[in-house]
Amino acid sequence: MPVETRPWPELLRFSRQNRALDINFDDGKRFSIPFETLRTESPSAEVQGHGPGEKKTVTGKEHVQVTAADPVGRYAVRLTFDDGHDSGIFTWDYLYALGESRP
Repeated sequence: MPVETRPWPELLRFSRQNRALDINFDDGKRFSIPFETLRTESPSAEVQGHGPGEKKTVTGKEHVQVTAADPVGRYAVRLTFDDGHDSGIFTWDYLYALGESRP
């Protein structure tokens, strides 16, 4: 059975000035994901809800900043935002998908 390989992050850079996470993956893809997108698309139950159709629309986060980024095992990072939100665990796969979905 072949082993599935997934893109792995090589670099995460948080830019307060640009209010964006710049992330480079080992497949050559590079993304710049605005902090606003990270906050409004947080994978937390607070934003996504607990089931289909429960996602909440989060607005007014144009100037939000990331104040902390803590590793979660080897598969994710927990982001803390200056509005107090800190319950989203962003897996590498989720960050990759967010980057891919950006225009």
